[in-house]
Amino acid sequence: MDALIIDPRELREAGFRALTRAIGWVNAVRFLRQYDPGAGDYTEERRSILPEWDAQTLARKAAEFRGPAGPPESGS
Repeated sequence: MDALIIDPRELREAGFRALTRAIGWVNAVRFLRQYDPGAGDYTEERRSILPEWDAQTLARKAAEFRGPAGPPESGS
């Protein structure tokens, strides 16, 4: 087993080297981009955007949105 890497910079570099050896540089970058922490407060944004509907209200609103004909037919 290798020695424990204490320095965070050294750990990132060694990890990225191992990842690029395993899956290639482009795939390593694509993989790491999946873990972008984003920005802002998701919970607060969700509260300010979405109405406070219960499941029954949501279902009723969806039915009203679809209208009496129901969802459109697919053209395939």
